[in-house]
Amino acid sequence: MEKETRKLLTVFLIIGITGSFVFGFLGGIFSLNYLNKELFSEKENQTEVVLGKSDYEERVIQVIQESDDSVVSVIATKDLPVIEEYYIDPFEEFDYLGPFDFYFQIPQYRQKGTEPQEVSSGSGFIIDSHGYIITNRHVVEDTAASYTVLMNDGKKYPAEVIARDTIEDFAILKIEKTGLKSLPLGDSSKILLGQTVIAIGNALGEFQNTVSHGVISGLSRSIQVNDSYGQGIMLNDVIQTDAAINKGNSGGPLLNLNGEVIGVNTAMVSGAQNIGFAVPINKIKNVAEQVIETGEIKIPYLGIRYVLINSAIQEERSLSVNYGALLLKGENDEPAVEEGSAAWQAGLQEGDIILEFDNQKIDQNNHLATLIRQYNIGDTIVLKILRDDQTFTKEVVLGEHLMD
Repeated sequence: MEKETRKLLTVFLIIGITGSFVFGFLGGIFSLNYLNKELFSEKENQTEVVLGKSDYEERVIQVIQESDDSVVSVIATKDLPVIEEYYIDPFEEFDYLGPFDFYFQIPQYRQKGTEPQEVSSGSGFIIDSHGYIITNRHVVEDTAASYTVLMNDGKKYPAEVIARDTIEDFAILKIEKTGLKSLPLGDSSKILLGQTVIAIGNALGEFQNTVSHGVISGLSRSIQVNDSYGQGIMLNDVIQTDAAINKGNSGGPLLNLNGEVIGVNTAMVSGAQNIGFAVPINKIKNVAEQVIETGEIKIPYLGIRYVLINSAIQEERSLSVNYGALLLKGENDEPAVEEGSAAWQAGLQEGDIILEFDNQKIDQNNHLATLIRQYNIGDTIVLKILRDDQTFTKEVVLGEHLMD
């Protein structure tokens, strides 16, 4: 009886141990499966976060989609000679030259009429639904060329150059097309270093509406550029960006994340890595409105020659201030104050320092030329002037400077 009882207890013990093992094993598998599902689900969620678009990316994409159709390519064509090659035999008038007779031809070239050929290309953007377009002056500076605007949808329109601004390197074109989508113009006085910007343009003249983006790398830069005739032009108070600006991007928009134009792409530094420049839109807005209304570029005008004062100029000339605009003669002895101009009528003199323009301090970050462009012809402004260590104010009515 005891043996049978022990056997029975042994059987129950074996069954209990085996059952515990089986249930434990199955429970472990279930736990592992559950854990794997949780981990896999978490990884899926993590993958969604990685692959999903951030708010920043969404904004950049939205700006590009909303702006793309308003950016155009500007193509210049000219009637150029067609040269053909032909050959002559200098000895053809001789019937026979004896044992030295041979066949000989000399290549010659001659013009065979002319044909229109593409000579350059750049970019532009629509600023008015009735076909007005902004580009760089140097994109359309050849008065002997004809110009065509190529839209993003592939359609082409002949373009008329309405006006060229020889000072700020921009021009206005007009095409006979209405119902166009224009780009909103922003406020370039509010841009900040490090701010994200987007450039769109006809890169290298062959990659239409190429997009690049970067940040504002510098403000109030002054650069020396050459036009297609090799003439040096000084551009002041331009925006520096690391957004790629390539040949052919000239005239295209520099946009902020609100989709507003804050600059017109105009130059790059060859041999450098992503150093490009744009003309601030505030220099252009008022003038562009005048062109649309009158068909001419008329800019407010003081009639002075000056140098912007910095610490180096202060030390060199022993000045009492390190900011402002010092009125000086030109290199060829041109007067510091143009006779008959607004400044001349207000009594400004060579050697005067304009410290403020309508309560705005003039310094390296606030150029006088840029401030003037933000006003209209006939506006009355107040100048704060330093003369012989005496400070005083003068009211000046801005005159008119008509571009050629």
